[in-house]
Amino acid sequence: MVKIDQKLAQELAENARKVAIPGKGILAADESTGTIKKRFDNIGVENTEPNRAAYRELLFKTKGMGQYISGCILFEETLYQKTATGESMVELLKAEGVLPGIKVDKGIVPLPLSDGETATQGLDGLGKRCAEYYQAGARFAKWRAVLQIDAAMGKPSNLSIQETAHTLARYAAICQENGLVPIVEPEILADGSHDIDVCADATERTLAAVFKALNDHHVLLEGALLKPNMVTPGNEFKGGMKHDEVAFYTIRTLKRTVPPALPGIMFLSGGQSEEDASLNLNAMNQMGPHPWQLSFSYGRALQASVLKKWIGEAKNVPAAQATFLERAKANGEAQLGKYSGGAGGKEAAGSLFEKKYVY
Repeated sequence: MVKIDQKLAQELAENARKVAIPGKGILAADESTGTIKKRFDNIGVENTEPNRAAYRELLFKTKGMGQYISGCILFEETLYQKTATGESMVELLKAEGVLPGIKVDKGIVPLPLSDGETATQGLDGLGKRCAEYYQAGARFAKWRAVLQIDAAMGKPSNLSIQETAHTLARYAAICQENGLVPIVEPEILADGSHDIDVCADATERTLAAVFKALNDHHVLLEGALLKPNMVTPGNEFKGGMKHDEVAFYTIRTLKRTVPPALPGIMFLSGGQSEEDASLNLNAMNQMGPHPWQLSFSYGRALQASVLKKWIGEAKNVPAAQATFLERAKANGEAQLGKYSGGAGGKEAAGSLFEKKYVY
């Protein structure tokens, strides 16, 4: 078996620990050009490169974000982007002590001869791209795989799970070979009316297969991170969602499948409201201590209220930054199990769910 050399292994492990540091988490600002258009359309802002740069500048220049944000996932455009005054986005993050990361997958495509399930593309040329991203300042990467729950149709199928596990493992190995900490993201969508037991079963089967594949591909777990869905009932489940129940089922699933060598588990929000995403994370950390840091890698759950405050107006930047910092602080406290709730008021309680979410 070929092993990662000691110097590289040490760098990967150190960077993984920097991201999974207590009291902090990840800002997922890696929306594609198409996805950020949907966000901008909702607030009446034209989707142009200067407007995208202005919005990312707003986030990255928020003073104090580094108290609660340890890493930021970027879209490729943003990694090489500059502000209107010529400042590098990467340098803005570094000034706050935030580690830059990069989204490296190329989106989902239909999985042939399956019943509407998907696979993620982007392995071709990934090694070369990772080397270039490292030179540009990125130190970790993210690859999103998408699975669906439909118990009547047998989803997620074994084919979908095995495709997800194999592709995530190959991606992770390529990243580590090129100095990037891989964030492994097998997202099980919340679409459906299923109860929480169904989600727990699907999540457990998926994570077990993923970590088997990571082992098969010699991935260094100490230099990797996981970005899973929380175990929740389907979005259309009539019984609603209870924070202590989500915490119990999620922790039970993780303990059954995730080795303690992994430094951190950075949950995706999956369309939960900003407040639910914080409260569920808080409930999990109150059940600790755990063998891994349980933290966040939120996009919509850190930005929805920020966009509404900004609406593309320079005069609104300070208010939008204050909103971002308030939500980041709430999640930083939730990572420590110390969030008392209420940040953002009623606006933070609205659902952010989108059917069959892609970006």
